[in-house]
Amino acid sequence: MFKRFISYYKPHTKLFILDMSAALFMAVIDLVYPAFTARFIDDFIPNQNISAIFIFVGILLALFLLRLGCSYIVNYWGHIMGTNIEHDMRRDLFKKFQLLPFSYYDENKTGTIMTRITGDLRDITELAHHGPEDLLISTIMLIGSFFILFSMNALFTLIIFPIVVIIIWFSLSRRDKMMRGFREIRKTHGEINSTIESSIGGIRLVQSFVNEDFEIERFRENNERYRDSWRGAYKQMAIFTSGNNFLIDMLNLFVLVFGAIFVIRGELAFGEFTAYLLYINFLVQPIRRLIAFMQQFQTGWAGFERFHDVMELVPEITSPNNATHLAEVKGDITFKHVDFTYPTSEIPVLHNFSLHIPAGRKIALVGESGVGKSTISQLIPRFYDISNGTISLDNHDIRTLDLADLRSSIGHVQQDVYIFWGSISDNILYGNPDATTEQVIEAAKRAHIHDFICKLEDGYDTLVGERGVKLSGGQKQRIAIARVFLKNPQILILDEATSALDTITEYQVQQALDALTIGRTNIIIAHRLSTVKSADEIIVLGRQGIAERGTHDQLMENKGYYYQLQQSNSFWD
Repeated sequence: MFKRFISYYKPHTKLFILDMSAALFMAVIDLVYPAFTARFIDDFIPNQNISAIFIFVGILLALFLLRLGCSYIVNYWGHIMGTNIEHDMRRDLFKKFQLLPFSYYDENKTGTIMTRITGDLRDITELAHHGPEDLLISTIMLIGSFFILFSMNALFTLIIFPIVVIIIWFSLSRRDKMMRGFREIRKTHGEINSTIESSIGGIRLVQSFVNEDFEIERFRENNERYRDSWRGAYKQMAIFTSGNNFLIDMLNLFVLVFGAIFVIRGELAFGEFTAYLLYINFLVQPIRRLIAFMQQFQTGWAGFERFHDVMELVPEITSPNNATHLAEVKGDITFKHVDFTYPTSEIPVLHNFSLHIPAGRKIALVGESGVGKSTISQLIPRFYDISNGTISLDNHDIRTLDLADLRSSIGHVQQDVYIFWGSISDNILYGNPDATTEQVIEAAKRAHIHDFICKLEDGYDTLVGERGVKLSGGQKQRIAIARVFLKNPQILILDEATSALDTITEYQVQQALDALTIGRTNIIIAHRLSTVKSADEIIVLGRQGIAERGTHDQLMENKGYYYQLQQSNSFWD
């Protein structure tokens, strides 16, 4: 995990060297100043050496100007480096999320995922910038101050140095408890974000069911858990900080008492004692810096652990090595002895399931809820992988195909259409981001939504709102159809695409769908008779697999399971 963290410095090596060099110069300049002070008090002032005073003042002024420049580099370019590292981590994390399978999103909340991308990485930025810098400065200051103090008076230094060791031991001993506290904060932060995302995203449902009080109570519980997690972390931080501050106060007290004794006994000059006090202050500074770094490390590293956990996930569904690329997809699909169970369930959805869908045919899948209709549509593009059997496209096992090629050949139109925040044009272009304006308009015309768009004040630039809230169900469906026209896939899957629409709107959408299905392999999942009866073949699914199959007229004549579904109003016109 540490190697992964270090690897993010590599693209920014020049900035890192610049930042560390500036920090090094600052530390060295800080060590020089007390030595000059001792020289002033014990030599230049008693001997009234005015020229030497001005020379040394000039040297100090030059050093302070150099320190000013170094401080600017550390505070600006150092933070730029940290921000660059955060940018790179966020890029990689978002890319990783794009590759993870549906099963990951089945088990993780959107708000928690958002926290990993935003809040966690913000803390990592501060650690990436200040961590190496604080360690370098503190190490130089500690070691440099110790050797200078030892050279001034070895006995005095040995008397007070054990307190420094105690401070370091105390800091390390509290580290694990602080880490546990900040890990809990990260967890509860994700939970509260999930609650907010869920409640605000579903605000219309909340208000329609008059469940505002319920949502407020649920938020209160998560908010209190979040507050309590901070209480625990702050308690550990308070013990850590106050304990260290007390030990530092004891160090200053020891220096003052024993320093006075050594001066009175003539074993330490007054100027040396003044320099000694300054060096002790410089010795305390890195200790305080290390204390602050320890707190920063806890928060930053807790975030990086969560980042690392996601980056270590191996996507279950990827293109194989030496994947087959199909130059031309015909659309012939075969299920052969397929077994499938969702990762979050123990109940098989499909068992020993076999089905052949010839290229260019229109197949309808019907049956009760839970028999696997939508599952079949999600297995063809490999949104999930089967446990046994094979699914083939044009006689190629889909697990041997390039994943991008496979999914590019398939178009989905579902009941629950997802509309992105943006314009109508943006949402249609999602089917093919490289399409021209003319192609977008043509797709909209074929989807029977162009006339509606033209009536809007901003036309294709009209903003649709969050999840397309400004559009009706039929309008969203036709935008989804326009997307698929732009994508132009050889295989089309219609999953309950019209089931939530009224009769008039369904007719408009159905016209668009009829145009879309021409010349493609079609898999239609629907309950409405008007949607399925024109299919070349209707596959009736039951709990044990395929119950019967045939055209609408054949199945009605057989008076089997399909006929019973029709008579029980499982279908309606």
